[in-house]
Amino acid sequence: MAHSTDRLGLARHLRSEAALVLALLVAGFFASSDVSGAEGLSLLFLSGLLFGTIGMAAFGVVRHADALAVQLGEPYGSLILTLSVIFIEVAMISAVMLTGSDNPTLARETMYAVVMIVLNGVVGLTLLLGGLRHHEQEYNLQGANSFLALILPLAVLALILPNYTQSTEGPTFSVPQEVFLAATSLGLYAVFLAVQTIRHRAYFVAPGASVDPAEPDLEDEHPGLELRSPRVHALLLAAYLIPIVFLAEQIAYPIDYAISKAGAPAALGGFAVAVLVLSPEVLGAVRAALANRLQRSINILLGSVAATIALTVPAVLAISIWMQVPVELGLGPVDSLLLLLTLAVSIVTFGSGRTNVLQGAVHLVLFFAYAMLIFD
Repeated sequence: MAHSTDRLGLARHLRSEAALVLALLVAGFFASSDVSGAEGLSLLFLSGLLFGTIGMAAFGVVRHADALAVQLGEPYGSLILTLSVIFIEVAMISAVMLTGSDNPTLARETMYAVVMIVLNGVVGLTLLLGGLRHHEQEYNLQGANSFLALILPLAVLALILPNYTQSTEGPTFSVPQEVFLAATSLGLYAVFLAVQTIRHRAYFVAPGASVDPAEPDLEDEHPGLELRSPRVHALLLAAYLIPIVFLAEQIAYPIDYAISKAGAPAALGGFAVAVLVLSPEVLGAVRAALANRLQRSINILLGSVAATIALTVPAVLAISIWMQVPVELGLGPVDSLLLLLTLAVSIVTFGSGRTNVLQGAVHLVLFFAYAMLIFD
């Protein structure tokens, strides 16, 4: 009887990790096949297979990150999810830079897309859905202000300042300026992590919630979540990331083909990369808001924007300096204006400690404006 129960439990666990098995099989297929010459329907099928497999594996990342959040508490749970997603993003951008054709604006477009999708699209959707279900939702004002204190200067330094420097032509930095920006980004993010996880952890938990590690999150607030040991969840999360990173490298060719051959807007490449890697965080943030856990949503979303800029910029600049690959960081006038407007609206939205549907609607309007301007 015991052996039968063990077999049933093993079978259940294997079924729950079916996406991992699929991701490994698809990764094996691409590792053994040369798809660099695919065109037409073949390329469309392969692209759909890549995006679908990565999306399914990304949901596995969310599931195990949620389990770790239950067992470790906030802000560690959302931080693990954020860093996992940023790891995927950096790997994808690096792969496209190293294997694709000359595309000096990809990193800029991807970072800008992440900022606009998260701060406008996902924040708007999260606040709108959360507001419709719960009317008003609370969050920790000090934590939101800490995120914005990091996001604002890094966004301006990385995406706007390059347009106004005179040491190089175009929206670029000189090598000393690139080194300064990379070091500044890493240094500020290290200080922020110390604040978030050690010195002021209470800023990043819901008002009135305990920060005692002995009082972890409640399992019944994550319905349907199957808990195992933290070590198992951490290992499975890492296992999901391995095929995701490998498959992310295969995205380089379809993106490059779509931009150079199909006449797609250049910004669409960054948008596609951002949508793909952000799918775990979108799912996690919306689910948390619907469960009236807005603090976790804010930790995920604002943490994603902060980590995207702070960690992607140094990686991109390191590749640029090492491989002599040109990188343009400065946004155009229209995008710069929309970015500044987004940052200003975000200061207003996260300046009171409470949110409602109006704020969600405003952010969604800014997202639709961004999406429209990609094509027009």
